[in-house]
Amino acid sequence: MPDLLEPLQYAFVQRAIVGSVLVGIACASVGIFVVLRGLAFLGDAIAHAAFPGVVIAFLLKANLVLGGSIAAVFAAISIGNIARRSRLREDTIIGVVFSGMFALGVVLFSRIRTFTGDLLAILFGDVLGVGEDQLIIAGVSALFIVLVLWFTWRQQVFVSFDPTGAAAAGVQTLRYDTVLLGLIGLAIAISVQIVGVVLVAALLVTPAATARLVATDLRGMMTTSIILASASCVAGIWLSYYVNSASGGTIVLVATALFLVVWLWRSVVTERIPSR
Repeated sequence: MPDLLEPLQYAFVQRAIVGSVLVGIACASVGIFVVLRGLAFLGDAIAHAAFPGVVIAFLLKANLVLGGSIAAVFAAISIGNIARRSRLREDTIIGVVFSGMFALGVVLFSRIRTFTGDLLAILFGDVLGVGEDQLIIAGVSALFIVLVLWFTWRQQVFVSFDPTGAAAAGVQTLRYDTVLLGLIGLAIAISVQIVGVVLVAALLVTPAATARLVATDLRGMMTTSIILASASCVAGIWLSYYVNSASGGTIVLVATALFLVVWLWRSVVTERIPSR
């Protein structure tokens, strides 16, 4: 029987667990609004849109996470503003911004002739390579996201469920939409260092979707989403250590497995309850 505490003897595993839990909290907090508003595609788009910011930061020898954060927040806010000022559907704007910015990142990436291991880690994730500076950024960002949502909770819920009614009641919907998009961009930017651009949308959406299947109210949904995201991160790292698999992908697979288990359980319970 394997020693379950064996991974904790390594400092890089300890940092990986702390870092993944922090980004899990950040993604789960904004993830419930992504699920409620049907913005799952937006999360994937912003994750890919962060890539050119990472490449530019690499070229300038700046912090990669900071570069990705700026690009992600810029993309999120741009999508919201363009959608409001044009006659096009929001999903169309998302597709345009997402493909354009990611293409810019690919072009810039192709011009680099030196070793690009750090950039590849951003694409596919490198949770076991998280450093102390990244932990600080993730911790500050996660705390900032939670605090902003705490102080704007009522307005965000109102705008999410009834934007027309919120506007009629005097709530500045544009302001709160922009705040939410900025928080989503920030959460994604700090998450790409853990699970990478390719998989970050799953960490943003899957725990929140699972929580929606079992929670009876929004605060319960957020709490459940945070617990599921944190559990997925810890279990994913533990499992990847023993089966020698990619940690980011394993985290997402654990989150997906939890969703399937809950969905199947809910399906069985629903079938057993007679209709009236």
